[in-house]
Amino acid sequence: MKEIMRKLPVEAIIKTHSQEGGLSRTLGAFELTMMGVGVIIGSGIFVITGVAAAEHAGPGLILSFALAGIACGCAALCYAELASAVPASGSAYTFAYAGLGEVFAWFIGWCLTLEYVVAMASIAVGWSAYASNIFQLMGISLPPFLRTDFFSGGFLNLPAVFIITLMALLQLRGARESAKLNNILVFVKVAVIFLFIILVARHIDPSNYDPFMPFGWSGVFSGAAVVFFAYLGFDAISNSAEEVKDPQKNMPRGIIGSLVIATILYMIVTLMLTGVVKYSVYAGVAAPVAYALNEIGIRWGSALVSVGAIAGLTTGVLVLLGSESRLIYSISREGLLPAAFSKVSRRKVPDKAIICTWALGCVLAGFFPIDMIAELCNIGTLWAFVFVAITVISLRKRHPELPRDFKVPAVPFIPVAAVVLCGFLAIQLDWITWAAFFAWTLFGFLIYFGYGRKHSRLGRQSGESEGTKNS
Repeated sequence: MKEIMRKLPVEAIIKTHSQEGGLSRTLGAFELTMMGVGVIIGSGIFVITGVAAAEHAGPGLILSFALAGIACGCAALCYAELASAVPASGSAYTFAYAGLGEVFAWFIGWCLTLEYVVAMASIAVGWSAYASNIFQLMGISLPPFLRTDFFSGGFLNLPAVFIITLMALLQLRGARESAKLNNILVFVKVAVIFLFIILVARHIDPSNYDPFMPFGWSGVFSGAAVVFFAYLGFDAISNSAEEVKDPQKNMPRGIIGSLVIATILYMIVTLMLTGVVKYSVYAGVAAPVAYALNEIGIRWGSALVSVGAIAGLTTGVLVLLGSESRLIYSISREGLLPAAFSKVSRRKVPDKAIICTWALGCVLAGFFPIDMIAELCNIGTLWAFVFVAITVISLRKRHPELPRDFKVPAVPFIPVAAVVLCGFLAIQLDWITWAAFFAWTLFGFLIYFGYGRKHSRLGRQSGESEGTKNS
C-alpha cells in the first residue's frame, strides 16, 4: 500500500520539467485558447446538437449545455490552479501524482489515454464522412470498402486514416507548426458559425420554443450527459504546459478562455437551431446545421457547413493527437510505461509517443465503428475531473506554500461542486458504458501492477534512498 500511494514531490516535478533537453516553450495564451476552442468546437456543434434536442431536451437543450458548461467550469477552475502551480505535461495525471499518489495517477492517466485516443478516432471518422461528401461534389468517389470500417461491411476507412496520418506528420514537425495550422482552422470554423447565426437569425419562429422543455428536467439532465461529449478537450491543452511560455499565467487564461467561448457559441447555436424549425424534426439528422440552412432555403449552406465542419474536425484530431502523445510522454518519463516513449526528437517533440498514438488512432478509426464506444470518452473524462478537483483540496493542505498565480475561489466548495456535478453526469450514462469502462480499468491495472509499479522512477529513487540509509 505504501508503494502504490507514493507521491511525486512537486519540487521534483518543477525541477525535472525545467531542465534542458525537454520540450520547446513556444506557445502563448492566444495559442492555448485557440487550441482549446479548436478541440472543443467540432462535432458538438455540427453533429450532436440536433439529435440531443430531438431525443432529450428540446429547446431546453440550451439549459443542458449550460449545466454541462457549469460542471466543466468548476473543473476548469481546478485545472487552471493546478496548471499554474504545477506547470508540467501530463495534465490530470501529473496533478494526481503530486496530490493523491501513484496508483491514482495511473488510474487517471489510463482514463485520459482512453478519452484522447477514442475521441481522436471518433472525430477522424466524422471528418471522413464530411470529406467524402466534398469529394463527391468534386467528382471524386472512393469505393465503399475504402471509406467504411471492417465491422460495418467495408475494409478500411481510408479518409480517417489519412487525416490522422497527416496530423501526426505535422505534430512531428514541432509544436509551433501545429499551432499555426490550428489557429487558421479555428478562424475558419468560427467564421462559419457566426455566418450561420447571421443567416438564420431573421428566420426564428418563437412558436418553435413551445414547449421549451418537452421532456421535463429529466430530459435536460440526460441531455447534459449527452452533450458533455461536446466539451471534451478543454482539459487536453493542459498537457502542453511544458511548451508554454510563462505557464503560470498563460495556462489559466487558455483553459478558462476557451471554455467560456465554446459555451457561449454552443448555447447561441442551440437557440438558433431550435428556433428555425421544431426540435422534433432533428430526430435522426446527423448534420443539423446544414439541415436548418436547407430548411430556410439557403441551399449552399450544406457546402458551407461542410467546410466549417472539416476545419473543426481537423483541429480536433490535431489537438487530441498532440495531447495523447504528451500524456504518454509524461507517464513514460516517470517509468510507468517503457522509457522509449519519453525520448524527444531534435525538433523537441516526443516522436515515439506521437507514432504510438498515430498507430492506435489509425487502427481504431480505420477498422472499428467508433460510435459504439464513444461514450467511453465521457466517463473517462468525468473521472479525471473528479480527481483533479480532489487534488486541488489535497495540495492546498499539503503544499500551501506553492506559488499559485491563479487560485480557485471558495475552496472547498467549488471543487466539491465539480465532484458532485461530474458524478451526477456520470450516473446518467448507460450501464454498458460502465461495464466497458470497468473492463478497460482492469486491463490498465494489470499493466500497472505487472510493469509500472516495478519500473516506477519514484520507486527506484525510494529504493536507492533506503539502500543508502541501510548502508
